[in-house]
Amino acid sequence: MSDSPARSPRRLHLPRFFRELGPGLITGAADDDPSGISTYSVAGATHGYSILWMVPFVIPLVVAVQVMCARLGLVTGLGLASNIRHRYPRWVLWLACALLVVANVVNIGADLSGMAAAMEMTTGWSARFWMPIIAVGLLLLLFFSSYKRIAQVFKWLTMVLLAYVVTAFLARPDWLGVLEGTLVPHVRLDRTFLATFVAVIGTTISPYLFFWQAAEEVEEERAMGRGTEEERAGATLQELGAAQRDVASGMGYAAMIMYFIVLTTASTLHATGRTDIATARDAAEALRPLAGEAAAWCFTLGLVGTGMLGVPVLAGSAAYAVCEAERWRGSLDDSPRVAPRFYAVLAAAVLLGAGLVVSGVDPVRALFGAAVVNGLLAPPLIALVVRLTSDPAVMGEHASPPWMRRLGWLAFAAMALAGSALIAAPA
Repeated sequence: MSDSPARSPRRLHLPRFFRELGPGLITGAADDDPSGISTYSVAGATHGYSILWMVPFVIPLVVAVQVMCARLGLVTGLGLASNIRHRYPRWVLWLACALLVVANVVNIGADLSGMAAAMEMTTGWSARFWMPIIAVGLLLLLFFSSYKRIAQVFKWLTMVLLAYVVTAFLARPDWLGVLEGTLVPHVRLDRTFLATFVAVIGTTISPYLFFWQAAEEVEEERAMGRGTEEERAGATLQELGAAQRDVASGMGYAAMIMYFIVLTTASTLHATGRTDIATARDAAEALRPLAGEAAAWCFTLGLVGTGMLGVPVLAGSAAYAVCEAERWRGSLDDSPRVAPRFYAVLAAAVLLGAGLVVSGVDPVRALFGAAVVNGLLAPPLIALVVRLTSDPAVMGEHASPPWMRRLGWLAFAAMALAGSALIAAPA
């Protein structure tokens, strides 16, 4: 696992880096899925500027965890589930996979619900009508096209989220309040605050991102012709540096959008006393200072666009994990004929998620609840990632440096303590 001179770096040139938009940037864009958009909107509307400090707090944590996942895939040539299978008892592997699948199915259902509700809001046609169309449409795209081609189109739809940046300035926020909320942590131990904290950090540091990041680094290696584990094993310092910049760029973009969504909803909804968001239409109100009556369309484009990117990542990460655990062949670049079991798991995740959506479910609350589930399930998976990437027997000379391990354990502790406090807090 040494720096082999025979291995050429994947991304050395800055123009090519931005043109290719690697796994880290795709992961960052997928992190701002409908669950993330709605969770940040709920946080800003409920708590105002006092919640802004969570963004600079969570940025180094999510970057450290995702960089560790990227390094694990690059150095070992295997995904996260494969590494767990090699190093831990089978019950640990399947517990990790079960945690992932549970969180992903809930998140897929919530994302599909939010997308369907957004379409209903702008078209007037029932969410029940849109739900099967969206779910089946996504499956058809995944079955009959490669994910990379799909992502090239849909990842640009996330650019509509920049409307929140513009809106934040047009909403004329109290900048002194913004500065205080950003720099001074405001922590309470009531159930409402704890649920918000767990949801915000859970939708940002999500279990499915860990598996997806490692798997996509392996996919890039395969695309370069490194078909076997032996050919993929090892990484150059240039490759590791490129992956770290890739991840930092993607998660930095996600965090910027997160910050301005909170700021926008704090400046509009919270400032006008609308602290209880109950529908997707309420969240769309945050864009009205910028787009007027077109706000609903902008919000719909953001929800549907990021959902079209996020749901495949959620379903794909579940399929990667299960197939790696069972040593089945599987990749989003394979056809269903070549990898039928991979696509069976992927389809099951989407259909089970859609099945969770029932009449009368509030989509925004469902999305917020999915983020809480992620926040409760992530700590044991973070612990596995930190332990694997800190082990020289796994990573060789590329074991995680002390600063990265400390940030990883801090992420574990923050999420575990917040989750425990939420469970113990009186209803």
